[in-house]
Amino acid sequence: MGAMIEFARPDGGKTKGFLAKAENAKGNIVVIQEWWGLNDQICGIADRYARVGYNALAPDLYKGRVTAVADEANHLMEGLDFADATHQDLAGAVGHLAKLGGKVAVSGYCMGGALTVAACVHIKACAAGVCYYGIPPAAFADPAKIRVPFQGHFANQDDWCTPAAVNALEKAMKGAGQKPDIYRYDAKHAFANERSVDAYDVSCANQAWDRMLAFLAKHL
Repeated sequence: MGAMIEFARPDGGKTKGFLAKAENAKGNIVVIQEWWGLNDQICGIADRYARVGYNALAPDLYKGRVTAVADEANHLMEGLDFADATHQDLAGAVGHLAKLGGKVAVSGYCMGGALTVAACVHIKACAAGVCYYGIPPAAFADPAKIRVPFQGHFANQDDWCTPAAVNALEKAMKGAGQKPDIYRYDAKHAFANERSVDAYDVSCANQAWDRMLAFLAKHL
């Protein structure tokens, strides 16, 4: 089981996060929260990574705030400084894991999926990205500028990260000469979140997890 730590940001500040270490780690991964905050479910994902051999650090982007109410989660997400979160909190997390040895990938869900794209664009030390149903505005992070291995898992029944947006991301990356691994599932947004009563799809979630592990084994 992991534990809360404090790590350094590039600007000299500090951010807290949940760190789960693996024995004889074969790589590292930054786990980026959904719009709910750094809750037990996200910490559980970090622990799950550690059990399969990856050091995992989940930064607390909301600085201790967590909610289970959608309206409040939306308010927290809208209040997040995405540039600061990317260039400081996520970059700091990547740097902290890099000191443990080995390459560092970034993976996130929903809001964290959008920030995964941003990390792949803006953080040079990021070695790979795995995005779950989240895409940021191209003005902030143009997927055409991604230059690292990228895998995306998206839901066909998603009115936030829509199929049209996924198609545009794939087209932009391929148009820039990239070869992203893009997977589409006949499922709802948040299909990989086992706490989501309405959306969780165990078959799709397991398939995405297995595909992700194969991807990480190849690139980390």
